Amino acid sequence: MPSKLDQLRAMTVVVADTGDLDAVRRLKPQDCTTNPTLLLKAVETPAYGHIVDEALAWGRAQGGSREGVIAAICDRLAVAFGAELAGIVPGRVSTEVDADLSFDTDATLAKARAIIKAYEERGIGRERILIKIAATWEGIRAAEVLQKEGIDCNLTLLFSQVQAQACAEAGVFLISPFVGRILDWHVKAGGGPYTGETDPGVLSVRKIYASYKAQGIETVVMGASFRNVGEIEALAGCDRLTISPALLDELAGSQGELPRKLSADSVEKIAPLPRTDEKSFRFAMNEDAMASEKLSEGIRSFVKDLRSLRTLVAQRLEEKEAA
Repeated sequence: MPSKLDQLRAMTVVVADTGDLDAVRRLKPQDCTTNPTLLLKAVETPAYGHIVDEALAWGRAQGGSREGVIAAICDRLAVAFGAELAGIVPGRVSTEVDADLSFDTDATLAKARAIIKAYEERGIGRERILIKIAATWEGIRAAEVLQKEGIDCNLTLLFSQVQAQACAEAGVFLISPFVGRILDWHVKAGGGPYTGETDPGVLSVRKIYASYKAQGIETVVMGASFRNVGEIEALAGCDRLTISPALLDELAGSQGELPRKLSADSVEKIAPLPRTDEKSFRFAMNEDAMASEKLSEGIRSFVKDLRSLRTLVAQRLEEKEAA
């Protein structure tokens, strides 16, 4: 019998959630997605020192303020790692807009366009890239504009039905609902124990998936942030799943039947839901303690790692200049 990973690939597009180039080569996912946390880990890995050195050398030749040069080097690193990943996977690579721009639509637009331009300068077309943006109201509005410009987006840090509905209405290419972080919140609140079938993160993704398919919404649902293979198995059949190398390896080593859990054919079609406006979006998020807390926490976490990356780049830059 094929491994559970091979069975999963037959019904779901498997995406690697990592910046580890060697792991991507070994696991051969269709797509790859990164975030500031994963990029920071990659930059700290000695094997990728040549990528860091190139970005630092480029940065030293740039003008402008010290802070601006450091930010530009970080952007170049993100695109450099993304370009390496694009040379390995046959599909898409997600590159994240700085998390500290999550509440600034105009700045998000400028950063996203700059990322696409940087990829195009490396010979990588926009059809290979997804711009990853936090699913705030401002982020969703930026994605709506980018989609009309032919720049496909991946809306991340998504924890609620209202975020998913607003993304669909904006014509977003793909959303990444976070399964494991939803579970974390409920466990911390005293819930559980949970199985794959009762996991609140799994149930949230299933609800979003069913709502999309019932309304005929084409936005791709990509479950993310998994804590165990049980969550993954419970979402077999989802459009896409982005999975860490450790869990991909566990699935590759697992035997037994993996039944399909989600299918567009199993939901009844319904009329589109009422359109979400800013007031209803913000009120629904305020009413959902889990979604509002995890969104804020996720942005803070990504900003923390972004700042750590900038600090590391500043240190490396000083070392180069002192040498």
